[in-house]
Amino acid sequence: MQGVDWLAILHPALAVVLIYPLIGMVIRLGIQARHRRLGDRKLPATSGSEHTDLGRWLSAGVVIIVLIALVSAIVTHQPLSELSGGLPRGLQLLLVLLGTSISLVALWHATAKALRLLFALLTWLGVISLGAQSEVWRLSDNPLDPQFWQSHYWAGVAVTGLMLFSLGARPEILRQLGWRRIHVAANLLAAVLFTIQGITGTRDLLEIPLGWQKSTLYQCDSKGMVCPPLSSKTTP
Repeated sequence: MQGVDWLAILHPALAVVLIYPLIGMVIRLGIQARHRRLGDRKLPATSGSEHTDLGRWLSAGVVIIVLIALVSAIVTHQPLSELSGGLPRGLQLLLVLLGTSISLVALWHATAKALRLLFALLTWLGVISLGAQSEVWRLSDNPLDPQFWQSHYWAGVAVTGLMLFSLGARPEILRQLGWRRIHVAANLLAAVLFTIQGITGTRDLLEIPLGWQKSTLYQCDSKGMVCPPLSSKTTP
């Protein structure tokens, strides 16, 4: 494996090692917090605060890993010296990445509702802007196409939005029953999307060749499931 190949598997490795175990802990603590609130079980008083704290780290971690995935897709698609648009476009993408990262940090620290909404939207728009680049591979951009709903990319965009919602609406979720119900519904959808991400991410890893294999395998016809015959060379 070359350096670009290790960079390409960085985000799935982080997801397996960090994000999915954290999801399990957040779900378990969330169930405990609900039972404690209903009073039907004796549970530690810290279960609710631990659920909230780990949930914040989960939300921020998902956004960071998505940014790593998008940056990896852009920089490994071709040598940076051959980047379409040259240096001006490279600087523009770098500014979008920096702006998105700053918005995420600002969202983490913001207290006013308007600021939390603003920074959550800016972070999500930054993710979408980076993901809209031609170097980021997507099955389809058409919601009427069945492949759109099988896309690892679009499920990632959706789950990122849900994580940003949970991070931005944290004070309201803690104080108001209606917001807690919305939070539960959003997290049930997020759990489904995380499951889809695990399946489609594994599928996509099977389809991404190593760097030194790309020139040959990209000549294959994915629809017809055939590849051109390899030229035979006689060893002297």
